Amino acid sequence: MKALATLAAALGLLVASPAASATQFTGDRIDGVAVIEKLDVADLPAGQISRFYFRVVDQSVGQGWYVPVLVAKGAKPGKKLLLTAGIHGDEYNGIDVIHRLFADLDPATLSGSVVAVPGLNQPGLLNATRNYSGSVYASALNLNRQMPGDVHSDEVAEVYAARLWNQIFIGNADQAIDLHTQSRGTLYPIYAFAETAEARRMADMIRPDMIKMDAGVKGTVENMLNAAGVPSVTLELAGPERFDPVAIGRGMTGVRNVMIDMGILPGKPVLEGPEPFVGNLSQDVSAPRGGYAHILVKLGDPITKGQVLATIADPFGRTVATVTAPISGRALSIGTSPAREIGALLVRILAWSDAEPCKPTSCH
Repeated sequence: MKALATLAAALGLLVASPAASATQFTGDRIDGVAVIEKLDVADLPAGQISRFYFRVVDQSVGQGWYVPVLVAKGAKPGKKLLLTAGIHGDEYNGIDVIHRLFADLDPATLSGSVVAVPGLNQPGLLNATRNYSGSVYASALNLNRQMPGDVHSDEVAEVYAARLWNQIFIGNADQAIDLHTQSRGTLYPIYAFAETAEARRMADMIRPDMIKMDAGVKGTVENMLNAAGVPSVTLELAGPERFDPVAIGRGMTGVRNVMIDMGILPGKPVLEGPEPFVGNLSQDVSAPRGGYAHILVKLGDPITKGQVLATIADPFGRTVATVTAPISGRALSIGTSPAREIGALLVRILAWSDAEPCKPTSCH
């Protein structure tokens, strides 16, 4: 706990300290778009959308990895919302949320700014891999476990993370939403992680199907920004490797609701549909053996302890395993590929337990 408190204090100082310098341009342009070394929203022109490429690190052939950055700076001053997507290279719905949102934004109507990075993990996106995959000689690390990174590391993913954190994130965000989907072969509903009371308010504004009050994992964008005093949520938008119009539309509505709640956009939040199911405990139900899985529940279904969730068939179609629920709750995630090896996810259950440290409004 002492170490976490020290980390939070150190990160808080990073946020509280004034920016050492304004937006720094390299003088280069790619497809007519200016390349930057550092972003500072404060010195950008008001009432317009600015587009940049941020040179993160060098590739193994000496060229740069460039991350796209969008800034919609309102005609009036106000808060700053940071949107990030594509930190895992097989997750696309969040990228399209940002693209569509900016296509509809009129900076003249905004009070404050929206800073968006639609494609954090450029090597992963290029290779359609979940992890950072810069070259065959680099460790394939999960970029969403490396924040705030280390510019002095000999692991390129840690340097990449540190550059994003220090040069783009810090100083340009009062609140943040990190957009994700489930991983290859699995599916989520519209689902938000929230750690703090402020993050829970953001999750409520987004109006997902489910909310998990979650103390989080060290190194994620969401949790490290929360530790740094920037209220943040992770928003999961259905499945990977495709554009899902329904999930993208709901993601856009949720982001707009947060912007309205922050005072960046005028209007009232759209809070339609059922109240989200809230849990603070999730448990994976995995395949006990390999074979062809028949999942017997749908996303969001109520689950009772002992209920049959799935069966597994051998190559001849004979049932060789029947899998039951270890706890009661709701179906949070399901496997979408029938072919399952030992340990592969069948169903993830979201539940509530009063014994867990996270309470309905906060994990602190």
